[in-house]
Amino acid sequence: MTETVVPSRDGLPDSTGEAPGDAAAALEQEVFAMWRRGRAYMAESARAVDPKLDPMCYPLLVLLRGAEAVAMSDLIAELGIEKSTLTRRIDSVERLGLVERIPDPHDARARLVALTSDGRCRLEDQRAETFRRWRERLAMWDTADVRQLAELMHRLGGILD
Repeated sequence: MTETVVPSRDGLPDSTGEAPGDAAAALEQEVFAMWRRGRAYMAESARAVDPKLDPMCYPLLVLLRGAEAVAMSDLIAELGIEKSTLTRRIDSVERLGLVERIPDPHDARARLVALTSDGRCRLEDQRAETFRRWRERLAMWDTADVRQLAELMHRLGGILD
């Protein structure tokens, strides 16, 4: 495999002796590796909630976890998907008994999407196990390093939006 080196703006090395393009190429490789691992993590998480749950529906459940009920327009914006795609995903998780559509108290024509009590319970069980594993895996890390990593990932996400 040929390594791609992105040239820096000025092409000059930084204080570490490394050209910024070299660091960007290394970052790109790690982001891709995290993306690949993230897809596997999402599939594993989805199976833990329900063996029939499509992994692409898992982020929908995570978003619903933080609210009583959410408008489809908000879910579309948050997930960055088309309305038809969201409708299919909601239909899918609704058939599994994980979510329900409820009337919007502010608009009689609209429906909100909410986790069912069973869906919330299953998602909470899965999340508790996930956090237990995170704590176990990070037990040897300094808490400040974990917080710094989270902050850096947040900053990186901000420039990728």
